[in-house]
Amino acid sequence: MTRKVKACVIGAGSAGLFSLSALTRQTKDFVIVNSGHLGTTCARVGCMPSKVLIQAAEYFHDRAHMQTAGLDGTDQLSVDIPRVLQHVRNLRDTFVGGVMANFNKGPAKKLIEGEARFVAANTIEVNGERIEAEAFILATGSRPIVPDAWQGFADRILTTDSLFEQEDLPGNIAVLGLGAIGLEIGQALSRLGIKVTGVDMADTIGGLDDEAVRDEALKLIGAEFDIWLGAPAEVEDNGDGRLKVRAGAREVLVDKILVSLGRRPNIDSLDLAAAGVALDKRGMPQINPLTMQIPGTRLFVAGDSTGDRALLHEAGDEGRIAGFNALAENVQDFRRKTPLAIAFCDPNIAMVGARWSDLKQRGDIAVGERNFDTQARARVMQKNAGLLRIYGDTSDGRLLGAAMTAPRGEHLAHHLAWAIEQKLTVWDLLAKPFYHPVIEEGLQNALNDLASKVGGRPEGLVEVPFA
Repeated sequence: MTRKVKACVIGAGSAGLFSLSALTRQTKDFVIVNSGHLGTTCARVGCMPSKVLIQAAEYFHDRAHMQTAGLDGTDQLSVDIPRVLQHVRNLRDTFVGGVMANFNKGPAKKLIEGEARFVAANTIEVNGERIEAEAFILATGSRPIVPDAWQGFADRILTTDSLFEQEDLPGNIAVLGLGAIGLEIGQALSRLGIKVTGVDMADTIGGLDDEAVRDEALKLIGAEFDIWLGAPAEVEDNGDGRLKVRAGAREVLVDKILVSLGRRPNIDSLDLAAAGVALDKRGMPQINPLTMQIPGTRLFVAGDSTGDRALLHEAGDEGRIAGFNALAENVQDFRRKTPLAIAFCDPNIAMVGARWSDLKQRGDIAVGERNFDTQARARVMQKNAGLLRIYGDTSDGRLLGAAMTAPRGEHLAHHLAWAIEQKLTVWDLLAKPFYHPVIEEGLQNALNDLASKVGGRPEGLVEVPFA
């Protein structure tokens, strides 16, 4: 027997749930198929529990600042790792509970739990049942990448999928992969008193491609724990319960490793070839990022399943686009938002808009800078370190992008993303109010520096003269 529906969403994570906001305006005749845990990657094992861990680590780290401010007794503070992890799980469960409360109000009634695979272009099989749909939204999420060669000591391997389930952690851990996730967790564990060695085969951390900002980030974060760059990690069992981690000429013995080498889209189990979809050498279909459609099909892909921009706000946008287009008579292109990426290490790392690696060869780019060593509010917070660089068009001062490692950079990045989204110029932003004393004055300083290097200065009178 075959069940027939208008639409089928495969995956009940963030992208799948967001797709329903658009899909359910067009039909109530749909089902959701999900394999594995409910509650979304973000709430269960991603952005939310990691931030709880980071916050706990920041509390403990700030004890040194308290002493310099005249608050005594902070040397008596200690860390109880099992209680920290329990605190993470408690809040994690609250976040998951919020997701599930909304899910249970409606979508849960349409849920089929099981693993789906295509048997034809418009038909999947799940739990022995066939489901035929006019359109499918593929939002199957992703899973951590762990090399097959390391499976022999899997009991000593952690990923973000398993880290927060630990009752305790050893005193010595290697973090393999220093993108946003590895960098955030590595610094947090180090601040909680665990000996951390971070390894990445790239020559950067947090995805930074602006060399000046990268060097500043390495100087600041590298002062807290060992960071080895430029060579891939090799891991072997040392025979005494520990693991030997080697990268180039350096090696260290650790009790466990946290593998943060990225995540693999869970699209391989769908057997898209049976649906007549061509796959590239990575096993991925071609996806139009403006429609989320696999060209020539009624299949739409959203979220981590795309293998691109694996961020919650992007998953939300992609889900809505896929949900709108799935049953539309004419599939519509949607303009994508300004790229925005943030690593919640300390200081924050953020990249906004156009990347420096794409701009630096152009001859019409100027850069405005601000080092935070002497920034007033940052000095008050005893976080006066970091660098902000803003990229602008020399002809008219239009903002194109930025990179930073800066205190409260998560907020500066949003201001800049909104400005770039609106195609504002440096002159437009300098005409805005800046309060004193705030971190945003560092942004004002960088804008003034950029303004001195670009054209487009308004003629005539303005309310207040520019610097």
